[in-house]
Amino acid sequence: MNEHDLGFGGPAASRIYDFSLGGKDNYSADREAALQAFGTFPAARLLPRENRKFMRRAVRYLLDEGVRQFLDIGCGLPGKGNVHEVAHQADPSARVVYVDHDPVAVVHFQSLVHALPGVTAIRADARRPESVLGDDEVTGLIDFSRPVGVLMTAVLDLILDEDDPEAVVRAFRDALAPGGFLVVCDFTDAALTPEERAVSDALIKENGVVVSFRSPERIAGFFDGLDLVEPGVVNAPDWRPDRPHEPATGWLLAGVGRKG
Repeated sequence: MNEHDLGFGGPAASRIYDFSLGGKDNYSADREAALQAFGTFPAARLLPRENRKFMRRAVRYLLDEGVRQFLDIGCGLPGKGNVHEVAHQADPSARVVYVDHDPVAVVHFQSLVHALPGVTAIRADARRPESVLGDDEVTGLIDFSRPVGVLMTAVLDLILDEDDPEAVVRAFRDALAPGGFLVVCDFTDAALTPEERAVSDALIKENGVVVSFRSPERIAGFFDGLDLVEPGVVNAPDWRPDRPHEPATGWLLAGVGRKG
């Protein structure tokens, strides 16, 4: 039985991301889409790493601020340095819930963390925040009366404008208690020329995947009502770098906001 028989004939964002990070949980359609993007935009190869490294730095920052509960929205497939691994290096009692609408990603995470107390993975759609915030496994592990770190580092680009990403973010933001944090990394088209944007739109349409580009102003708006942590909303590699890095692609903006 091949991947087409299993229903995996078309590329999927989570598996393209996995391939880009050197993972093995992907299929030929995912690899072809990724390689096509890499050939057209060499910077595309760096995007998953920019996002992943930012996520780990943000989690470590939240740990330094005393956060011990994390909700990873749109977790995708497991990779190196997952949220619970970073968190447990600081505190083995830290609690983490992974959330994704892709059943394959959820099954992989459930297999990875099934023996770990305080860590789980659920299937839910970020476009319906109530399905996440009201889930029994989530409320059984996460105490929303105490600080929580909500991570949205690989999901908002998958939410179309007609699904109102601002409302989605607002629902999770409103659920935070004082001392909680919102962590965002999202695609921006600010660095793209009109010609590059047209080519990227054509590639996205051809491969049938969703990638929503947003302006820096809209991404900054996700933090309305929160106190932005320095240096604010910046290129992902420039958010509190802990080691030398390649020049930022300019395709990913990232930030962290604290609820006062």
